[in-house]
Amino acid sequence: MNDILIQVDNLSVRFGEKSKAVDAVKNVSFTIKQGETLALVGESGSGKSVTALSLMKLLPYPKASHPTGEIFYKGANILSMDELQLQNLRGDQISMIFQEPMTSLNPLHTIEKQIGESLWLHKQLKGDAAKTRIIELLNLVGIRDAESRLDSYPHQLSGGQRQRVMIAMALANEPKLLIADEPTTALDVTIQKQILELLQSIQQQLGMAILLITHDLNIVRHYAHRVCVMYQGKVVESATTNALFGNPQQEYTRSLLSAEPTGQPAPIETDAQTLLTTHSLKVWFPIKRGLFGRTVDYVKAVNNIDLTLKQGETIGIVGESGSGKTTLGLAILRLIKSEGAITFKQQRIDDLNQKSIKPLRRQLQVVFQDPYGSLSPRMTVGECIAEGLNVHGIGNKADQEERIIDSLTEVGLDPDVRHRYPHEFSGGQRQRIAIARALILKPEIIILDEPTSALDRTVQVQIVELLKQLQDKHKLSYIFISHDLAVVKALSHHVLVMKQGDVVEQGAATELFNAPKHSYTQALLDAALAH
Repeated sequence: MNDILIQVDNLSVRFGEKSKAVDAVKNVSFTIKQGETLALVGESGSGKSVTALSLMKLLPYPKASHPTGEIFYKGANILSMDELQLQNLRGDQISMIFQEPMTSLNPLHTIEKQIGESLWLHKQLKGDAAKTRIIELLNLVGIRDAESRLDSYPHQLSGGQRQRVMIAMALANEPKLLIADEPTTALDVTIQKQILELLQSIQQQLGMAILLITHDLNIVRHYAHRVCVMYQGKVVESATTNALFGNPQQEYTRSLLSAEPTGQPAPIETDAQTLLTTHSLKVWFPIKRGLFGRTVDYVKAVNNIDLTLKQGETIGIVGESGSGKTTLGLAILRLIKSEGAITFKQQRIDDLNQKSIKPLRRQLQVVFQDPYGSLSPRMTVGECIAEGLNVHGIGNKADQEERIIDSLTEVGLDPDVRHRYPHEFSGGQRQRIAIARALILKPEIIILDEPTSALDRTVQVQIVELLKQLQDKHKLSYIFISHDLAVVKALSHHVLVMKQGDVVEQGAATELFNAPKHSYTQALLDAALAH
């Protein structure tokens, strides 16, 4: 019994009161031993994250409550601890890597300050000692040129780099339990592997326990000792990893294990018109040094990229975190400054000012990686979706309402959800809302930046099918940015592989996946398959 670190007994979580109460977690029980990894798996909205947040008492109390249950850490009941006891526990004994690093990191503070805060709070480390430890942590999680990143702000890092910073913060005080809530969703496969192996080696060094929340069953198979499968707030199956994968007992578990995006996109019509081209597209960020801020070099985030996108076509853009995928998408949308030609329907748009490009934004839409960050928490779902209509002055109130209902129906959501707020939805539902917001303007091109990375496999499969149906119905063209090669393969006609700003290989998706020529592409595919 002594090696049990966490014991959860009959835990329930309720949001709201009386008739409006929602029971998000129902009578959940499990234990976590020292040095072991327990995985919580299940669809988006099954109660995994809510269960994990309960372990640190981080739910929005009093809106959230626990009708039943207790959580013991080394025999002490967390649910009855006072605020001071909880502060000493959080970040020191129990630490957490959150799913959405952009919303968890403070946009106003540098990376050094944010990691340093935790070291000062729990270990009273400051000055050079803290700086040395911060650099050590950043190196540990594989951030290149760690020292030069200390003064960076979260928005200056890629999704994968932000996730690594979150991991560095969580590991700063060598916790006894690390709660990893989707720790690798924003990371490409090669880095996922590195991060998970890193967590495993730190676990062995420190005897740290890990509660791993993930939708990626490949990760669970390789890194977890035991698994609890959650469905609609309940644990429906619990077993050792080998037993669960070898002989799943529940129908729901079997459906989770078999979910994988498959198939290929519908062929492009032979006479499809060219919608978008780029020629020698460059985004270089100057590196300034010295008192007068002289430019000494450039970060070549996007370097001389040529692409052609036809009507009804999907171009997949893959590559490691920080390879320039998102920057390329932002440059095409004219959201950041670039050099080189961008032509949309025979019109050069790279030299247009913001006023001239505004009418074209209806045709060029984007769905971001993090729907939680891109949907305003103060607006209802209906208001979020109608935002574009208002910007472009489209339709009166009644007409807009009709369009909102149509868009929500198209993405498979009940139109009544338009009166609710984004935080009331699961990740998969939020992503559907983000797609509905892009669709409402009837665009010709949608740039999808990691739209499925935060979603579990069953929901990923649904979103991939939804995107295919919408493409077929509206003759949409997609630029699909992702590190998930299974999803790229199921959706893309053509693939560009990026590394450090350059395209190292491109070609038809079937050829590139079956016979990759460049060693980097081969390494990406190997990591995805081994994973």
